[in-house]
Amino acid sequence: MTRIFLKIALLATSFTATAVVAQRPANYPRSYDQLISDARAERQVRIYGNADRAELLPVVAAFRKRYPGITVLYADLGSTEMYRRFVTETRARKLSADIVWSSAMDLQVKLINDGFAQGYASPEKPALPPVSVWKNMGFGVTAEPIGIVYNKRLVPAAQVPRTHAALETWLRRNARALTGRVTTFDPARSNVGYLYLSEDLAITRDTRSLLEAIAATKPVLSRTSEPMLRGVAEGRQAIAYNVIGSYALERARTDPRIGVAFLQDYTIVTSRIAFIAREAAHPAAAKLFLDFLLSREGQSLLAKRSLWPVRTDVAARRLPAAQARPIRVGPQLLVNLDRVKRQRFLRDWTAILATGAQQ
Repeated sequence: MTRIFLKIALLATSFTATAVVAQRPANYPRSYDQLISDARAERQVRIYGNADRAELLPVVAAFRKRYPGITVLYADLGSTEMYRRFVTETRARKLSADIVWSSAMDLQVKLINDGFAQGYASPEKPALPPVSVWKNMGFGVTAEPIGIVYNKRLVPAAQVPRTHAALETWLRRNARALTGRVTTFDPARSNVGYLYLSEDLAITRDTRSLLEAIAATKPVLSRTSEPMLRGVAEGRQAIAYNVIGSYALERARTDPRIGVAFLQDYTIVTSRIAFIAREAAHPAAAKLFLDFLLSREGQSLLAKRSLWPVRTDVAARRLPAAQARPIRVGPQLLVNLDRVKRQRFLRDWTAILATGAQQ
């Protein structure tokens, strides 16, 4: 991940302020004209995020077309690094991000709860599900399912587990053949990996038995999605558990070696939460960009890159309501950051792994 801002711009969309007159979106209040004027004077918006830069290029191009003259500076950072960098810069009163946009939902809620965000009544809020907005500060921009990824050569379609119970049965039945061939996030090194397993445990007590089955295969543990996807694609691993669906689906578009499945008994759905920094140097431009991300146009562009939209009035693939288990944007996520709880969880996780290694 780069530590510097990347100026996201394409020659085809590098407009000057005089080339196109920005139009206030339909149904927005007249006062929005002043916001547009203020944003043009600011000339830029600075974003910390962990969505791949390639996924944002079409969004940024469309944003610049609507609001010419506003440059988008994007720093592609890991969620933990993003949190630490933003907090350090803000406390030192250094120039930092105007928008912080991360898949680490609990860390985002903590930043909001700790006073690092400013309130904003986005004109797009009425179109958003209530579970995706907290205190007019945190806005869930996406609705991304968490699934399994498998190597099509090693796991024939007929054998792909379709429920968590079926996955556990399959792992136990093939434990010897799958030794070293299963991969998942390491919750000790990955904040999102810890979040997903915590959600699994909150949904059903059967999760512990599934984790024991995974441990028996002596799994390969990863800090990020990319090594898991690469390992499955190259056949070093047969299956990956709790992979971020947007990354997996985007990879599967161009890599026929991998398949993606969302378990039918339940599928966790996460959201990349965005907020505007309390000390944003470019607050008007930040509001414009956030509104665009939440607009039908912005959401449609995200959907084309496998970032499933949070809005339900945008054409996109969706899970059945009975299958989806969305993580609500709100203070309950702070429980995951409780040090005692985390230590207890990691102690149990280590014990489960140790037991699996002895089998």
